[in-house]
Amino acid sequence: MIQPQNLQAGDVIGMVCPAGTIPLEKVQKCVETLAGWGYTVKLGKTLGGKHFTYSGTDAERAADLQAMMDDKNVKAILCARGGYGLSRIIDTLDFTAMQAHPKWVIGFSDITVLHAALQKKGIMSIHGPMAAAFNKGPEGEPYIQAIKSIFEGQKTSYEVPVHSYNKLGSVTAPIIGGNLCLIAHLIGSQNSLDTKGKILFLEDIGEFHYNLDRMVIQMKNAGLFNDLAGLVLGGFSEMRDEPTDIGAGALEIIQSHVQAFNYPVCYEFPVSHGLPNYPIKEGAVYQLNIQANGVSLREA
Repeated sequence: MIQPQNLQAGDVIGMVCPAGTIPLEKVQKCVETLAGWGYTVKLGKTLGGKHFTYSGTDAERAADLQAMMDDKNVKAILCARGGYGLSRIIDTLDFTAMQAHPKWVIGFSDITVLHAALQKKGIMSIHGPMAAAFNKGPEGEPYIQAIKSIFEGQKTSYEVPVHSYNKLGSVTAPIIGGNLCLIAHLIGSQNSLDTKGKILFLEDIGEFHYNLDRMVIQMKNAGLFNDLAGLVLGGFSEMRDEPTDIGAGALEIIQSHVQAFNYPVCYEFPVSHGLPNYPIKEGAVYQLNIQANGVSLREA
């Protein structure tokens, strides 16, 4: 797996909206912060654009992202938001330039589709906060600073509390994952995740409990849980109905499907659609250590 180079002062970070739309004013704090870190920000044509729920037509969004991937002067690409739309363009993208000159791609939610495609090309990427997180003030600062640390070449390391559902154990393996809905959606496509021997992390937002159950069953039936090294479950926020409707909460649903497996499992890890949301380097090797007194996830 290829790790993009560290960023240097003056390097260009491209910002694009390959999926949903975001008003230009909502990315200003992000632009100012990146500039304050010493980087130059290049705004894509999709920033502030709108075409129904998207930031532009399929062709416009694909062209904008392609231009950033092909531009040798751009050293990293920050997706301003997720939403929906990458599935519509992912098969039209050419990753030749990215493979020749890998660069960090940062984002989560719908950007899971892009992370999955980069995994197929052997390129690491960053599942982490996007432009909106830069507007959160002190509350979002630890997660924003963690991205800065990755840019500067520091290894990620996180400590989290115990959860009653945790399955104890320690494992060292590559980590992949992202939004559960999108990972289930990719099953059967050319970008379906190869989870064998990996630490898989999952999070989601705004689902009905029955639909979450259905997607987890789909992943289970497709074998995505069978040969994992470990499983990390993040936030499952803003569920659209009550647990009483199906008889179990989000984590309880997932636990019921994975409890029979023997690998270590961590619940309520701080990766989610809200805060907390620590960045994780997709494709990097991490040590997951789940003990009775705490959990750590450290880049090896």
